[in-house]
Amino acid sequence: MDEGGAPLLPDSLVYQIFLSLGPADVLAAGLVCRQWHAVSRDEFLWREQFYRYYQVARDVPRHPAATSWYEEFRRLYDTVPCVEVQTLKEHTDQVLHLSFSHSGYQFASCSKDCTVKIWNNDLTVSLLHSADMRPYNWSYTQFSQFNQDDSLLLASGVFLGPHNSSSGEIAVISLDNFALLSRVRNKPYDVFGCWLTETSLISGNLHRIGDITSCSVLWLNNAFQVRARVPPAAVASSACCPPAVSHPQDVESENVNVVKRLFKIQNLNASTIRTVMVADCSRFDSPDLLLDDGATPGRVFDLGGDSEDEAVGPGPAPARTKEGLRRFLDGLLDGRAQPQLSEHALETQVAELLAQGRTKPPEHSTAAARKLLVFTTGCLTYSPHQIGIKQILPHQMTTAGPVLGEGRGSDAFFDALDHVIDVHGHIIGMGLSPDNRYLYVNSRAWPSGSVVADPMQPPPIAEEIDLLVFDLKTMREVKRALRAHRAYTPNDQCFFIFLDVSRDFVASGAEDRHGYIWDRHYNICLAKLRHQDVVNSVVFSPQEQELLLTASDDATIKAWRSPRTVRIHQAPRPRPHPFFSWFASQRR
Repeated sequence: MDEGGAPLLPDSLVYQIFLSLGPADVLAAGLVCRQWHAVSRDEFLWREQFYRYYQVARDVPRHPAATSWYEEFRRLYDTVPCVEVQTLKEHTDQVLHLSFSHSGYQFASCSKDCTVKIWNNDLTVSLLHSADMRPYNWSYTQFSQFNQDDSLLLASGVFLGPHNSSSGEIAVISLDNFALLSRVRNKPYDVFGCWLTETSLISGNLHRIGDITSCSVLWLNNAFQVRARVPPAAVASSACCPPAVSHPQDVESENVNVVKRLFKIQNLNASTIRTVMVADCSRFDSPDLLLDDGATPGRVFDLGGDSEDEAVGPGPAPARTKEGLRRFLDGLLDGRAQPQLSEHALETQVAELLAQGRTKPPEHSTAAARKLLVFTTGCLTYSPHQIGIKQILPHQMTTAGPVLGEGRGSDAFFDALDHVIDVHGHIIGMGLSPDNRYLYVNSRAWPSGSVVADPMQPPPIAEEIDLLVFDLKTMREVKRALRAHRAYTPNDQCFFIFLDVSRDFVASGAEDRHGYIWDRHYNICLAKLRHQDVVNSVVFSPQEQELLLTASDDATIKAWRSPRTVRIHQAPRPRPHPFFSWFASQRR
């Protein structure tokens, strides 16, 4: 200022100077005088600072919920959970998975030490309970999930057995007294299992039909009932047997069926159903992420079982299938069919022909209460490279009613999928947005143009992990793939890396000893969270996205908070007013 109080530099010149400064220097300069402070809050200045500092493409608009560029810069800088505040070392082996209760008051952890630990989520995290699953012949625990009212915990584990064993089990634990309520067989173990309703859960079973052909059966189980009275028809068919359900007291239920078959799906080329989760369609329209309206439409996926192949030609479908199979086998025996077919390729063709006409087409419903069953699968090789989607209709969401054959014709043996998403790579993680509309997928891509010639030898996979986003309402791929994290294990050693999605952020583990956080709107990596070994799982508090937990092969769980919340928690408490200090001392 000059002697008259007028600024020595015009605002335009101060603005140009500030453009050459970094964000911290701009804020510091704004403390010099009122004029500089006003310029340091200029919207155009912070728009430039935002795009330059975060390296966001200029055609990406500001988040629709943002009130100003300055506040948006501050949100990304100050509210990302990137400050380590606590390290938990109670596990004695690799920590594989973390899950929060819906209230955010508790979380659970699973580990190679074969325990499920339940923690109190306070300002300082403390251990509440530890359940040892070794007495039940478990090798380790791998996954957990709280039911909707946080009264029950589903815990999934792997049985002790040969190296190539795929058997597992699901346990239901009461969170009132930590009693083990029931146990359900689960095969393969990486189906994991999930809740469908507050008291019913989904498990899997696998039945081999040939060398590379099998059948996956998904079962609905009552969390409280302990043993089903299996009807004679169920005992007669080994491919339809429900999973074994056990209970410490071996009490038997005579009135209510414990299990009901949801779906029976054919697997080709050594593929299987894995990693099941449920998306609630009634939550699709809740406020969540607004995607860029100007984005180029992504790939559309609608590959349901009601395809044209099932509707071609006159006559009943089973008769057409038998005729087609007879012609194929006759041609093969006469030398007219492809003689170069391998045994695996021949088995796949025969299985496909047998399934035609014996597969129940999808049931379509517009009911708001419907849910989607989402899982990994495949059609070319054993590595999971597709996402299968199947509607669960309201009448299917109860364990009451017939156990087997409900709503299925005598010729319908398999259930067709409603949608299939092919990611052309090995899927190693999936997570739903809070409104359940967007599916985030960790995938390690196959080389461009690669062809699977042998189902037992899938293509090599990239070290870079692509984080893909799919809209379950439109069945479109949206956004460009997020990248930063890496994995190094080959196809036959790949393991699941769990990711999580909050209102504004998405986080994932990685094999490069870091957890990662991205912004969902701008598609930028905001933080790398350091561990000493592979990061297997990450999870946001559902009530406070500025708190994130990470779990690692280094046997630790780390809690991370945003710089903003750290400042709040570390701020000194205000001293009491002298009058109240005097008043309190007189009352002692």
